[in-house]
Amino acid sequence: MERNKLMTARIALAIATLVGTSLALAGDGKSLPGNNGNGNGGCGVGQQTNGCNTPTPPVLTEPSGPLPINGDVPAGAEASFDPVYNVCRGVDPRCYHNWLPNRAKNKVLIFTRTAGPRHANLGTKLAAGRNPALGPNNLLQNTLIAWMAEVGVTADWTEDITQLSNLNNYAAVIFANNSRDAMWKHGTPSATDAVNTTTSAYLDAGKVLLRQYVRAGGGFVAIHNAYGTEYNWPWYEGLLGNANYYDHGAYQAGDVVIVNKDSSTDGVPARFAFRDEWYNLQPYPTRVKFLARVDDSTLANRGGVHPGHGDFHPVAWCQYYDGGRAWLTTLGHDPAAFGDTSVIDATGRAAIKQIIVNGILSAMGNKPFCTQS
Repeated sequence: MERNKLMTARIALAIATLVGTSLALAGDGKSLPGNNGNGNGGCGVGQQTNGCNTPTPPVLTEPSGPLPINGDVPAGAEASFDPVYNVCRGVDPRCYHNWLPNRAKNKVLIFTRTAGPRHANLGTKLAAGRNPALGPNNLLQNTLIAWMAEVGVTADWTEDITQLSNLNNYAAVIFANNSRDAMWKHGTPSATDAVNTTTSAYLDAGKVLLRQYVRAGGGFVAIHNAYGTEYNWPWYEGLLGNANYYDHGAYQAGDVVIVNKDSSTDGVPARFAFRDEWYNLQPYPTRVKFLARVDDSTLANRGGVHPGHGDFHPVAWCQYYDGGRAWLTTLGHDPAAFGDTSVIDATGRAAIKQIIVNGILSAMGNKPFCTQS
């Protein structure tokens, strides 16, 4: 009985929080239903509007070091508890676990393993191990490595599920264009081996290692078809912002519109032309800070079974999740997104580079993360 009462209270609190703390999507005058464009339910911050006077909210910050946790969430962040995924998530920096304050700040891991369809920009499947040889057609990997080097960040790379140990050596882990159950150790010779604890056949070790890394304050970045992997893993769906890929229309041109000020959108044009598949999402992201959307009126073909997202079709957002930082984008389908000059114009290429590099740096903690603008 007490457990049922507690769960009912948690759900009520989560619903109240979701209604009351939705972030503004006001960079281009668009906002979610129920918002006035500044994200505070109808009242300007510190202003009186329609008889409503709201005080300026306190500036919240990430903890400066490890703090004891004697409940579902860190002290003060109870309103950010999500009973669906049983985690603290959203834009409250108190959800962050600064358990390793001395974590290296200048190194990332790029994980591009696929267990199904493979995007052309990934090129040939990589050999086992960490930092295997890359060829010219491994465009995404080569480009991300070069982009990060330009800002003083070293990148390792792998498609080997056994190489996800020691993740705490990295400030962020980047999932880029993975597919299907990419976190599962395939190829185990028999069902007997899979349950034999005297062997190394720990089939979902990668999933456990990623989860523990995020819980300890790790940074996570999802690019494009990172939304096309691990469909049936609820914790991962939550990590993506309570969002998952459903379908897409044609690969086509469209306009990306920045909708919020953030360190990850610094230097990015307010609107720029780009080409992508423009993923439709189910479920739709919640409790996140939206960063960019595609203007669906600029798309020639919205296609697919999914009815689309109307006037607000998000393509990038961020959130704190289960102790870690998550910066997330559905952009990144084509080799053109990573340096091919034949399709995307110079402005679009520069813009996608800027927002992805900024997003990675913010997930690493090297730029302010997912600020409450």
